Amino acid sequence: MTALALSDTVEVWSGKDRGDENFPVGSVLIRADLRRHVHAFYAFARNADDIADAANLIPEDKVARLDVMEDVLLGRRESGARSAVALRASLNETGVSPRHASDLLRAFRQDATKRRYANWDELYEYCRFSAMPAGRHVLDLHGEDPATHAPSDALCSALQVLNHLQDCKPDLLRLDRCYLPLDLLAQHGAAVDDLRGGAETSGLRAVFDALLDRVDVLNREAPGLPGRARSRRLRLETAVIVALSRRLARRLRRGDPLAARVKLTRGDVGASVLAALRFLR
Repeated sequence: MTALALSDTVEVWSGKDRGDENFPVGSVLIRADLRRHVHAFYAFARNADDIADAANLIPEDKVARLDVMEDVLLGRRESGARSAVALRASLNETGVSPRHASDLLRAFRQDATKRRYANWDELYEYCRFSAMPAGRHVLDLHGEDPATHAPSDALCSALQVLNHLQDCKPDLLRLDRCYLPLDLLAQHGAAVDDLRGGAETSGLRAVFDALLDRVDVLNREAPGLPGRARSRRLRLETAVIVALSRRLARRLRRGDPLAARVKLTRGDVGASVLAALRFLR
């Protein structure tokens, strides 16, 4: 722990960045003066996520590193996590609460120690800390009304579950982590180890579809976000993300995430931008 405390940074970078996400993160659609603050939050989240997902770190080390990130974020120590230093400066400048970033760290600590989810309620509770804070941070940054929180929570949770479906096989192989609810697996005659195969079983397909049914419900609520946002630019960016979420859900209905990673295409992006234009009022 002494070596960790004295290190320049506890962060471990996976090589992923904003371009690897399913959705735009602080794109040119966001107001120029706010864009760097969105990027600061993303960099913090990315680095914390990379710690939680580091296959070469033991759970205790992951939690200790995430604790350092929170200490730096909240000003309890000056250094030790560069992205936390940058986000602390951003929060001081904008007046946005550190609560959303702290909530993310709670989810990543859970990732370090929890490898199975009993049911949908457990998974959705995880989304409350792993996904919803990101949307709420951006809304607070824009000074949006709290009425936007519910549809934002729905959208962020939908994106989180879609990502779990995309990565269900590598999550198990690399980290022995499975987000598919155990009760759904049992209900459809599937098992966690089925994810190690080269193709989905009929049981797994039924589990995927059951989760996508949940995602569809969330995606039906999500358009309330661009519908209620006051910022014209934010309306457009969130409308694009809503359309991307729906398109990815449809692709996962047709694709097998065990055979190959199911992902969006450039055509999906273009169609989503066009679909979002109706929110430019």
